[in-house]
Amino acid sequence: MTSQSTALARETPGQMLRRRLRSPAAWRETVDLFAILTAASLPWSTSLAGIFNALMLLCMVPFLDLRSFLQSLKRPICAAPIALVVLALVGTLWSDAAWGARFYAINPTVKLLVLPVLLYHFERSPRGHWVFIAFLVSCALLSVMSWLVAFYPNLALKTDPAERGIFVKNYIDQSQEFALCAVALAYPIVMLLREKRYWLAALLTALALSFFVNMVFVVVSRTALVTIPIMFGVFALLHLRGRSIAIISAALLAGAVLAWQASSHLRQTAERFAGDYRGYVERGEPTSMGLRLEFWRKSLGFFAEAPIMGHGTGSTRGLFERVATPSGHYQASAEVIGNPHNQTLNVAVQWGVIGIAILYAIWILHLLLFRGEGLADWIGLLVVVQNVFTSLFNSHLFDFHEGWMYVIGVGVAGGMVIRARQGGAKPDEAGS
Repeated sequence: MTSQSTALARETPGQMLRRRLRSPAAWRETVDLFAILTAASLPWSTSLAGIFNALMLLCMVPFLDLRSFLQSLKRPICAAPIALVVLALVGTLWSDAAWGARFYAINPTVKLLVLPVLLYHFERSPRGHWVFIAFLVSCALLSVMSWLVAFYPNLALKTDPAERGIFVKNYIDQSQEFALCAVALAYPIVMLLREKRYWLAALLTALALSFFVNMVFVVVSRTALVTIPIMFGVFALLHLRGRSIAIISAALLAGAVLAWQASSHLRQTAERFAGDYRGYVERGEPTSMGLRLEFWRKSLGFFAEAPIMGHGTGSTRGLFERVATPSGHYQASAEVIGNPHNQTLNVAVQWGVIGIAILYAIWILHLLLFRGEGLADWIGLLVVVQNVFTSLFNSHLFDFHEGWMYVIGVGVAGGMVIRARQGGAKPDEAGS
């Protein structure tokens, strides 16, 4: 036994703890642990996700290479999200809203500051895949609870009015999670089949199907119904050959027809599109689709009034109050809201063309980051694609749940991709 091994064997628990606290590797592992816990808790609790995320950031401080970190912020993939936060801060100067409303409207953008931190850390950490595994397992457990709540509604922990099959949060967040997990599994399934690892491919296929079955027979958002085919289309174009595309497309079409015939819930969800549209156009009813169309129409008008710099941070609600048209009974035109349910319009109303340019730069730069082959490239690309298309119907980059899905997904996958391209360990890992 060497003298070093003998010394380590004689350490007291207190000495061992102090040695670990002085070790950069120990702090890096702790950051990884809190990142994993953040991803695992996100489907279940906003509070826990926020706490674990704050602890993750705190644990990065003791051994952060400040010069290296600041250098990494100069990369466009980091600079663009920071620029949007800065624009939100500066935009308070020309807003007519109350200062409380201005500062409140900055909050949805602040999470983007965590994205460069995650890119920096997982460029150096080899444990990024555990973050995605934790999220997948967490969503699988949530799917089980969703089925239980569908049959036993009293099990739900929601304090809001009950929704069928929703244990916590809401059906939009749950559908976003399940859709992402189900489509993301397509890549490893195809890779395993090519390697003739059929049992593992079958297990992942069953897991992916479980998410789809839940969305077909329990609950699904209309946004997910629109975006899932787009996500599968992206996968087919990138990873399948012509014959495989034809076979899988036929299988998916047959499955969709079978699901349509078997699930009255799915038919009702899809048929509400036409009913909501007619109710809004013919009678001005505040249906889900009608309200969105009303928000978009008014937001385009607000954008036309201040196309370059917008009306300023936090101005949206005041603008809707100005043009609300109260009547004898509640109609869509009377609704006042601070979120037009479209990410581009949300940005355009507040910060004009300048904001739109930065928003689209974020999406484009992050899409370009994931141009390679590999699971991390596929997950990162899918996260961006999902956010872009669901943001047609919601402000998902600014929403808490979907915004954090984007930040964690792009941050962790992006760090993994950069690490792989640079050949593994970073220089500052050599001594850890």
